[in-house]
Amino acid sequence: MKTLPKFLLLSCALWLSLLSAAQAQPAAQAKAIFAGGCFWCMEPPFDKLPGVISTTSGYVGGHKRNPTYEEVSAGTTGHTEAVQVVYDPKKVSYQKLLEVFWRNIDPTVKNRQFCDVGAQYRSGIFYQDQEQKRLAEESRAALEKTKPFKEAIVTEITLGYEFWPAEEYHQDYYLKNPLRYSYYRAGCGRDARLKQLWGSAAE
Repeated sequence: MKTLPKFLLLSCALWLSLLSAAQAQPAAQAKAIFAGGCFWCMEPPFDKLPGVISTTSGYVGGHKRNPTYEEVSAGTTGHTEAVQVVYDPKKVSYQKLLEVFWRNIDPTVKNRQFCDVGAQYRSGIFYQDQEQKRLAEESRAALEKTKPFKEAIVTEITLGYEFWPAEEYHQDYYLKNPLRYSYYRAGCGRDARLKQLWGSAAE
């Protein structure tokens, strides 16, 4: 049986070592998708979190490609309003994102969030890989044990296979239209319900 030259063996060993090291390092960026009713209201809590690079309002979980806001809000495409969070795993963990998510939604109602009613406003965690799925399920199970409310948790955990960015006027709405955003948020009863659920308004 022939053996490889020593310098080739060393080269292979070095290459494997570098490959293992690269695989062990977290990616510079990762994505997470969360649905919590009106996407205008889900951007702010993630935007203020250190390690979050960007948030994008959009649509997930439906059957139509490139849906419009009018189609989604009419409830005809199966999508729900959601935010895609791009983050640096070295600075903020997916577990922390989950913690922020839970405290900014009402996980006890099906096919609605606050004043917005319909499957297009359902709450959900749309995982990107099996590790996110595992962590999401663990976080929901932990919340079931420690929750400060009596109602069952109905938030779905689903594969986020396609995310469609919403129209530009929806992006950073709370920054572009602060007065309208504040009026909507207060009128929808979001903060009042969050305080009732969690003991304090999360945002």
